[in-house]
Amino acid sequence: MATTSGEKTAGETRPATFGERFLALLVDWVLCLLLAAAVMPKPYGNLWASAFLVLEYGVFIGFFAQTPGMRVAKIRCVRVTDGGRIGVWRALVRGALVALVIPALIMDRDRRGIQDKAAESIVLR
Repeated sequence: MATTSGEKTAGETRPATFGERFLALLVDWVLCLLLAAAVMPKPYGNLWASAFLVLEYGVFIGFFAQTPGMRVAKIRCVRVTDGGRIGVWRALVRGALVALVIPALIMDRDRRGIQDKAAESIVLR
């Protein structure tokens, strides 16, 4: 059944796959590495890239529900309860846990990682 461009299909609200999430993180990480290389001293570049990643998540997910990488991957991060934005503070907590890497790899059957549970969020297609 064909849909018009304004209608949503069931596939638009499914949890994002690991591959989609990884693509988004990869794009965001490269952007943060480039920013850190451009504005910070050489020996601390990776540390600053992690800090920029946390800030990027706080601003972009907090206000727009998606980072530039999430936009490329066509996914968004919303509150699990009502589908709204999670807010800056929860996005910062989520970003800090993503920067630690390991919490992001542990997911439940709904593809929610520890960072999603802490921020009461879910990443959707």
